[in-house]
Amino acid sequence: MSKTLISTHTPSGVGTLDITSGINGTYSAYAFHYYNMHPATNQVDLMFQVNADGESGFNETATSSFYYTQRGENPAHGSGTAYYTSMDVANQTVYIPLNYEVGSVTHESTSGVLWLFNPSSTVFQTHFLSESNFAQSDDYAGCAFVGGYFHATAAITQISFKFDSGNIDSGTIKMFGVS
Repeated sequence: MSKTLISTHTPSGVGTLDITSGINGTYSAYAFHYYNMHPATNQVDLMFQVNADGESGFNETATSSFYYTQRGENPAHGSGTAYYTSMDVANQTVYIPLNYEVGSVTHESTSGVLWLFNPSSTVFQTHFLSESNFAQSDDYAGCAFVGGYFHATAAITQISFKFDSGNIDSGTIKMFGVS
């Protein structure tokens, strides 16, 4: 497997980051590495959605599942692992959550990788997989695993990232083509 850096984005004080070029038939997969994505609002989820070729609005129908684990900074806080049905997307056109309740204190953020597999296919649905690590607002370390697919059998050409409330205060997203 070889990765080629296509673009780097450093959103600051914006509601959404839309990447509208670079996803095409050149690569069989695309990896979006996000680093220290820091929200302006407390207890929010980093989310994403896509556009099929020629579409707009970032509202493609998707289905996903959300698995999550956490550990408190204080041993008294405990830990846990759960399948969160409330974070699933079932045949909906909403933004898909990548993590859970990221904090907005200066040192809190989320980092991870989102994969899009064969997004240029017009025969098969585009599958995605994400793993993220994050500092929650209530002093927990969390890790989320999200997998799913977009129902359309049209080429996916654009992607959008945002928090479910407020702005992206800072962070970096790097888009790689994978062959």
